[in-house]
Amino acid sequence: MTRYQHLATLLAERIEQGLYRHGEKLPSVRSLSQEHGVSISTVQQAYQVLENLQLITPQPRSGYFVAPRKAKPPVPAMSRPVQRPVEVTQWDEVLTLLDARTDKAIAAFGGGAPDITQPTLKPLWREMSRIAQHQVMDALSYDTLPGRRELREQIARLMLDGGASVSADDIVIASGCHPALALALLAVCQPGDIVAVESPSYYGTMQLLRGLDIKAIEIPTDPETGISVEALELALEQWPIKGVILVPNCNNPLGFIMPDARKKAVLALAQRHDIVIFEDDIYGELAAEYPRPTTIKSYDIDGRVLLCSSITKTVAPGLRVGWIAPGRYLDRVLHKKYAAIGTNVPGTQLAVAAFIRDGHYHRHVRRMRQVYQQQLETYTCWVRQYFPCGICVTRPQGGYLLWVELPETVDMVCVSRALCRLKIQIAPGSLFSASGKYRNCLRLNCALPLTEANREVIKQLGEAIHNALEA
Repeated sequence: MTRYQHLATLLAERIEQGLYRHGEKLPSVRSLSQEHGVSISTVQQAYQVLENLQLITPQPRSGYFVAPRKAKPPVPAMSRPVQRPVEVTQWDEVLTLLDARTDKAIAAFGGGAPDITQPTLKPLWREMSRIAQHQVMDALSYDTLPGRRELREQIARLMLDGGASVSADDIVIASGCHPALALALLAVCQPGDIVAVESPSYYGTMQLLRGLDIKAIEIPTDPETGISVEALELALEQWPIKGVILVPNCNNPLGFIMPDARKKAVLALAQRHDIVIFEDDIYGELAAEYPRPTTIKSYDIDGRVLLCSSITKTVAPGLRVGWIAPGRYLDRVLHKKYAAIGTNVPGTQLAVAAFIRDGHYHRHVRRMRQVYQQQLETYTCWVRQYFPCGICVTRPQGGYLLWVELPETVDMVCVSRALCRLKIQIAPGSLFSASGKYRNCLRLNCALPLTEANREVIKQLGEAIHNALEA
């Protein structure tokens, strides 16, 4: 943590504890500089952070004062989806969202891209350059079917942080978490099968099920603790479900971390009904607290958990490096990979393996946890400031995604169409449901930098929602 971030955190804690009261004048920049032995610019940066969080307000020629405390919006209630198998829809809307990725003029708050501008990524770019100069034959040759062993060994080390003890031979490299999940589904399911999902659930997963002709059954999900074990058990008793797809750590889109007791309960339920768990751990490394949370895979004793992940959200999506630890389905995953994909790109695998091995990956992830946590807090403050009353907002425990629930009269699908004309892209909540629920919700990507331009975008978004309420 930088000096200004440390000072901002200290002052924020004092405000929260009531040591600085509402309306009270804060110490001057000069006095704080002397008290903490930091530069005046460091204090000014810390005060800017607190101002962005709306904890303090500046008054010309008078200094900084503690801002009035606003009540936090409540967290959304547990979801109530239709609990029957359905065919996934929304493909055209998702395609529109994907097409916008290449338009630099669009404020892309609807996607899930991470921040790739941080200086902690420079060692990775240098490693890629070194490989291009000195290992060009390795980089341009065919890969082995499971993927480069150097990378699989490093991934096995990373998985230990989540409690899962696997070897390099238990891991298969894929070109991202999405392809890894596709391999997992291909290895287990047939067209027409039923898979249970959290509700809401990532739209990419929804469209993957649609593409494989697999039906989804949405299970009620709590925004703070995850999927309802009781509702899942009821569904398993009623329908021939093959497996359940879970994002238990820093969930997309709700941001929760499932408690360990619930992870164990879901696994026990899977064992009792002899189904598999497709675990998506793509955001797990970005948990706000350290050490990172455990994976369901860490409790797996009979190989029924197929864990999928990648560096798409922690490092960069363009590297296309992901993996799957498929447990008892290893041979089937390898066969499906050979049939559907073939091998992967060796060059980026070698670069990522070195990035992890030399300690740069962990340094980068530590930095991004702090960056994203601050940005989530600031974007949440902007949402509270510019959105209408009566909203519910998640409190993510990691990652960089924010889920906002608006009054039921607001149709975010219509609002998003209007925002397109302003070059603002959001993800309406209906994309995160197989049956098109959550039209009054939206997901925001808070990995975008905290600039005045982005603050203005959130303000325009709030105005569009106000207009929708009044229409």
